[in-house]
Amino acid sequence: MDRLKIGVIGAGHFGRFHALKTAAAERAVLVGLHDPDAARAGLVAAEAGCAVLDLDGLIAAADALIIAAPADAHFPLAMRGLAAGRHVLIEKPIAATLDEADQLAAMAAARGLVLQVGHLERFSAAHGAVAARMGRPLYIEAVRVAPFKPRGTDVSVILDLMIHDLDLVLALVGQPIESVDAVGAAVASAHDDIANARVHFADGCVATITASRISLKTERKMRIFSEAGYLTVDFAAKTLTLIGRDRGMALPGFEEFGLETASWQDHDALAAEHAAFHAACLDGGAVLVDAAAGRRALEAAIKVSASIAASRARAVRSGLIR
Repeated sequence: MDRLKIGVIGAGHFGRFHALKTAAAERAVLVGLHDPDAARAGLVAAEAGCAVLDLDGLIAAADALIIAAPADAHFPLAMRGLAAGRHVLIEKPIAATLDEADQLAAMAAARGLVLQVGHLERFSAAHGAVAARMGRPLYIEAVRVAPFKPRGTDVSVILDLMIHDLDLVLALVGQPIESVDAVGAAVASAHDDIANARVHFADGCVATITASRISLKTERKMRIFSEAGYLTVDFAAKTLTLIGRDRGMALPGFEEFGLETASWQDHDALAAEHAAFHAACLDGGAVLVDAAAGRRALEAAIKVSASIAASRARAVRSGLIR
């Protein structure tokens, strides 16, 4: 098989990007698109140059599916595709519950199929730049805030935004979570729109992660403390600064410490994610963000949500909030 026949399920914001990227790919053919909103499906399909198909027809025509539907539809759609023998790239979160994630992983393993989860940040140039310069972290602080947009409010900010940094932190630390202490609030939607979580790992590392979708400006930053030094990252400016022993330019008066600054050139992370999926399906390559990684990120998000619920209950009991 030279090219992978792919069907896209979902014609929303991300579904459109997936369809256009697949249509332009060297190792894939976009065989069709499905969405319950026929008008929206028609617009995106016309832009991508593919047919609008019903779900059964799309699954029958494809070797692999990209699922970019609302989060609560991820499990039934992915299970249906896997049961039909199709490889699946599913947007984050992998599912709504850990049991659903386990069922998907078991089905993919039993059928020898690729199941990749769309944690896009893992394919970014920024992630590579940070991972290449960081020792084992002692403390990580991540901030991801943005102005309000109606898109994504079918889930909480934990599953909408924070899950990106949860996945990155889990990949950087490589240790199980021991405990989580979190607070959050629903301000502009029916779900939590702001959240802060302090995550304790089994090896003693601590991560503080803040996410908001009701801020006045967009900001993405990360700070990492380790025995190698102090690393600060500005994702918007595409810059990082590292202070540590035997690094870069010596600091006046502290010759044993050096200062290293670096930047990176953004590449097309979605194209890289697709290329990895194509390679896994066509060549048997490793799945960088597999079902286990998707489950870990989902489990972390569930723990954050549970801690927020417990914190809210305490605040209600104390009279802090009603």
